[in-house]
Amino acid sequence: MSAAAPANTHPPEPDEPFDVGSTDDSLERMIGLFRTLGDTYRVYVPARGSYTYVIHHPDDVKRVLVSNHRNYIKGIGLDRVKILLGKGLMTSEGEMWKRQRYMMQPFFHRRVVTRFAQLIGQANDRFIARWEQISRRGEPVNLTDEMSELTLQIVLRSIIGTDLDRLSAEAGGNPFEVVTKDTGRNLQFAFKFRSLTKLIAALIERRRGSGEKHFDFLAMLLAARDKDSGEPMPERDLIDEVLTLIVAGHETTASALNWTWYLISQHPEVESRLHAEIDAAAEVTAPSLADMESLAYTQQVINEALRLYPPGWLLSRRALEADELGGYAVPAGSNVLLPLYLLHRHPDFWTDPEAFRPERFAPDQEGTRPRFAFMPFAAGPRHCIGETMAMYEMLMHLYKLARHYRLRYVPDQPLELEAQINLRTRYPLHMKLERR
Repeated sequence: MSAAAPANTHPPEPDEPFDVGSTDDSLERMIGLFRTLGDTYRVYVPARGSYTYVIHHPDDVKRVLVSNHRNYIKGIGLDRVKILLGKGLMTSEGEMWKRQRYMMQPFFHRRVVTRFAQLIGQANDRFIARWEQISRRGEPVNLTDEMSELTLQIVLRSIIGTDLDRLSAEAGGNPFEVVTKDTGRNLQFAFKFRSLTKLIAALIERRRGSGEKHFDFLAMLLAARDKDSGEPMPERDLIDEVLTLIVAGHETTASALNWTWYLISQHPEVESRLHAEIDAAAEVTAPSLADMESLAYTQQVINEALRLYPPGWLLSRRALEADELGGYAVPAGSNVLLPLYLLHRHPDFWTDPEAFRPERFAPDQEGTRPRFAFMPFAAGPRHCIGETMAMYEMLMHLYKLARHYRLRYVPDQPLELEAQINLRTRYPLHMKLERR
């Protein structure tokens, strides 16, 4: 759908200006604009008094995120996310981002991630026991809430370990449950969420004074040192990184599992093959990362779900200097949007792009499409630092739960997309549990 054009011409644009990427109906409108205007177009945004450029071709995506990434910083929506997460790894720029990324990158090395095997396994085992009781009663589960609670438990215990039990006992409940109970990502939620900073600050002070040994991300953050100064991370930065890990490590994985279970429930042939692979694997309590990565078809199922419903469905950047994308001139200061939802369904690079076909990700298919046609964790220097951890969680969840249950979708509410910061279902998905 790409068309060559001289760099001094303007890309096509819709007749009606709108705040592309920020309105509730942005995804719906962008689907239509991609079909009619092609790989590169621009939209005039009255509120900003400027054009926003939207790109879909893998070559242009590569340029923005990799080959010319120094020319691009985070764009539309950054201010709203900063209210929630402060200056954490997701929102910081320049030298601060480089310093934080350098300090945190070792936390997500494979050798470290696989040490969370017991934690992830135990969280899923608790859900197996819980689902056993629900299945005996013949009741459906609210899958959306269940996946949110599971991933929140995993991310909290990976960040603050056994301190979660102490804090919950002192508060009479999980003090972080606002993340799952209040799903509206508005200013009211941001205020409630930022109120957790006092709790985290007190925990940091307690850890620093206790001398206790812990294996969790907070312990790693406290031990991290700036490569140049040798100084530890300032408390404000520590708090922002903890909040960032909670949100980024919970919502995206929950959304991905929600969609994965739905797609499996709609494709019995995929479900059968998934069960066969999992049943053939040895059943262990805390499988390693390597154990989980050996489940080749299970990985393909997850990747295909991430292709169709990438949780981070829209990336936003701003050009520091003028550039050229899709053969068109992009002025300095322009916002550029990369809709992964449409990139992942691009008809030039995916056969029957709306269909759920996990075999697309079989090894012999990897060379059939451009590298940047699929990137659910983004790409380039700012790709998701927790990609390995997220895949480990999802693989182990299916390995454990699909071994025991089939999930049957209960269509009691419309299945609709809600494309906010993450791509979610507008209404919760309910599933009947069938014991295998």
